[in-house]
Amino acid sequence: MEIDGTRDESLVNPKLDINETKLHNSFRQKTWDETITKDSWMVFKVMAEFVDGYEKLAKIGPCVSIFGSARLTPQSPYYEMAVEIAEKITKIGFGIITGGGPGIMEAGNKGAHNAQGQSIGLNIDLPFEQHFNPYINKSYSMNFDYFFVRKVMFVKYSQGFIVMPGGFGTLDELTEAMTLIQTNKIGKFPIVLVGSEFWGGLLNWFKETLLKEKMIAEKDLALYRVVDTADEAVEHIKAFYDKYSVNVNF
Repeated sequence: MEIDGTRDESLVNPKLDINETKLHNSFRQKTWDETITKDSWMVFKVMAEFVDGYEKLAKIGPCVSIFGSARLTPQSPYYEMAVEIAEKITKIGFGIITGGGPGIMEAGNKGAHNAQGQSIGLNIDLPFEQHFNPYINKSYSMNFDYFFVRKVMFVKYSQGFIVMPGGFGTLDELTEAMTLIQTNKIGKFPIVLVGSEFWGGLLNWFKETLLKEKMIAEKDLALYRVVDTADEAVEHIKAFYDKYSVNVNF
């Protein structure tokens, strides 16, 4: 048996779990054949995901990505707020991009679907939690193997980011967007954090630790806006583009 193209060491030592197997395999000297068949051919798999993503998303029009936890249920007030935000953003001319799964992702796609707008889902193969939600437009339902390819699609085809409460994945997506804007790799698109109580501890750490230690600049604290209502989130996106006289309608 192989895991990720390498021999499963648990066959030699059945007491190893899958994480221990990956750890052991990472230290094992690979043969030339393994290097060619796994690492080199992986380049083509990555290329295929990029090409597929570019071809499908090239003409979707202006969009806002909504990030947030896959673990929040429809009973969560944040789920309901994400539905409302997505509906209202769709009505002012944007499509909605999410990670395509349950929780906040489902809420974002549901809002776009309710408003009869573009509802895009960029799913990823995971061992738990992730599955396609039913509110994605069929022509814009995509599945990825690689997180980094998926993140490129989020930032390449989004003109704004709504960040609902979430865990490590949400933090990864948030910091990716902020880093790319901070370093001028993408435009200064609006980033909206929803939930001042939820995000308060992290934002205090930005100010009290990162800023004080001079690891970020004062201006970096202006990369995002914190809001507590759906109307505030949508108004910030709308005001940003009104300022630049940009027509965002499809």
